[in-house]
Amino acid sequence: MLARLLGLLMVLLSAAPAVAADHHVLKFATLAPPGSTWMNILEEWGREVKTASEGRLTFKFYPGGVQGDEPDVLKKMRFNQLQGGAFTGYGIGHMYSPARVLELPFLFDDVGEVDFIREHFTPAFRQGFHDNGYELLGWMEVGFIHMFSREPIRSIEDMRSRRVWLWQGDPMGQAFFRASGISPVPLSIVDVYTSLSTGLIDTVYAPPLGAIAMQWFTRTRYISSVPLTNGMGGLVVTRRFFDRLPKDLRALLRETGYRTGEKLIAATRVDNARSMDELRQRGLEFIEPDESMSADELRALRDRAAKTLVESDYIPAALFDETRRLLSRYRGSHATTAPAVH
Repeated sequence: MLARLLGLLMVLLSAAPAVAADHHVLKFATLAPPGSTWMNILEEWGREVKTASEGRLTFKFYPGGVQGDEPDVLKKMRFNQLQGGAFTGYGIGHMYSPARVLELPFLFDDVGEVDFIREHFTPAFRQGFHDNGYELLGWMEVGFIHMFSREPIRSIEDMRSRRVWLWQGDPMGQAFFRASGISPVPLSIVDVYTSLSTGLIDTVYAPPLGAIAMQWFTRTRYISSVPLTNGMGGLVVTRRFFDRLPKDLRALLRETGYRTGEKLIAATRVDNARSMDELRQRGLEFIEPDESMSADELRALRDRAAKTLVESDYIPAALFDETRRLLSRYRGSHATTAPAVH
């Protein structure tokens, strides 16, 4: 009896490491608040992966910025305290900045153009993430970005007189404000609500859905009707974590990540449209620009910002030029009578 018990114990002990090694936990952080559209879809993704992998791969989510701002999350990913996250373009810029050509201000007129350019460059962008130590599983977006302010903003001159928030350390935002002659107030995104409440800032930029999710709209009264850009993002894990997964789990994570990104994009677009209606119902006033913000002026502003980003190689010159060529071709085959900022 003693020999049989010892034999059983040896079998269990030898099997334990194999079982542990076949269970992988993906610690995944996001700024998306609990209960938001974004978070609900991410949690659905986690359940799908757990079921399909029979529990071999599970997610542990950290929503609402509890792991800090996106630079904090990236730092924790480098030290393997986290393995992935849902990032906005700001975080994407720290991993593979050329992808932020998708966020250049006043470049895209509609989501059809955004989808066309994103799909064209996705293979090259995936390789860029991979080469920099990450795996891009899927795209997401936060939507078209508008200015939210306590006082109406009808011109660039109006913006120069406001206390405008800048996401601290964001080269894209810095280039835009420098090109506009605006001196912003740099802050972490987690400090924005408090700073709006205290008056340290009085103007922020966000998609409608984001302004509601973060409650920033409660501290502003006006929305610019002209969007600055389309905010993009991505579902990303470290290459170190990805490469250690068995082949079937890598395939599962990539396949489900792509589908989840598509769900996020579709749901975000629907919810941003609904959020616009909700903001109107809550009494926020939409402000039309004056003649100083003509299409020509906005194009010139975009090109000045792009010049700064190209000179620093944040956005490669060849990539910017190819994007404009592709957009010109796309617009030629999708001509409309609507005015556009090209």
